[in-house]
Amino acid sequence: MNKTILSIGIFTCNLIFAQKIEVLNFATFHMQYTPDANKVEFDQNNRKNKLETYEIAKKLAKFKPTVILVEILPSKNEELSNDYQNFLKNNDYKTKFGGEIALIAYQLGKIAGVKRIYGIDEQETASYNYNIGSELKNQVDSLTSKNYMTSVLQTFKELEKKSTLEKLKYYNTEEGLSIFFNANADILTYNSTKDNFEGADEASKFYRRNLRIYSNINQIHLTENDKVFIIMGAAHSAFINDFMSRSPKYKLVNTSKYLK
Repeated sequence: MNKTILSIGIFTCNLIFAQKIEVLNFATFHMQYTPDANKVEFDQNNRKNKLETYEIAKKLAKFKPTVILVEILPSKNEELSNDYQNFLKNNDYKTKFGGEIALIAYQLGKIAGVKRIYGIDEQETASYNYNIGSELKNQVDSLTSKNYMTSVLQTFKELEKKSTLEKLKYYNTEEGLSIFFNANADILTYNSTKDNFEGADEASKFYRRNLRIYSNINQIHLTENDKVFIIMGAAHSAFINDFMSRSPKYKLVNTSKYLK
C-alpha cells in the first residue's frame, strides 16, 4: 500500500515538473572593484579586455535567454532595469553598473534580445570571516585548512597567466566550482578550538547568504517558456549550482558547451 502511494506521488511530481526551466548559471570573477580579499586584477576599460568579454558574451548569447539575473540587490531593480534599457537604446550610453554586468550581462542581453533583468544578491546577513583559520589559537587541526588554501592559491596563481576566456572556462568546471564552494565555506569546518565551532559558525553565514540569494531567484515570476541566464561571482555560482541540481523546477545546462 505504501509503495503504491509513493509511486503515485513520484508520478504526480514528474507530471507537475515535466518541463523544467532551463538555467545557464555562469561563474565569473568580479571585473570591477570588489572588497573580496582574493581578486583578479582586471581593467574593465581596457580595449583588449572589452573585446574579449564581448566575444564571451556572444558565445553565451547562443543559449538565447529570456531573463538575466545579476549580483545586485533586488532593491535596486528599478535602477538596474532603467540602466539596461538605456544601454539597449543608446550605443554611447555610459552605464551606471559596470564590471561583468555591463561587459557580459548587458552585451549578452542585447545580442539575444533579452528584455527582463533582475538583481538577486543578498547582503543583509552579518559579514563572515573566511580568514578565521589564521586568527584562531590552539586549534584542534591547524594544518588541513592551511595546506588546502595554500594549494588553492597556487592553482589560481597559475591561472592568472591565462586569458579571460581560459580563466572563466576553469571557473565553470566541476573542479573549479568545487574549489570556490570549499574555499569559501566547508574548509572552515576544520578551524576550531576544542569543543567549539568557530569555523563552522562562520561558514554557516555564507550558506545563509546564498540560500537567501536562491530564495530571491525563486521569488521571480518565471514560466516553463523562460530560459534564465545567471551571472555572479564564482563562489555564489557554486552554491546556486548545488541548490539547482536538486531542484524540481530548474534544469541546469552545461555552461562549458557555450564557452568553446
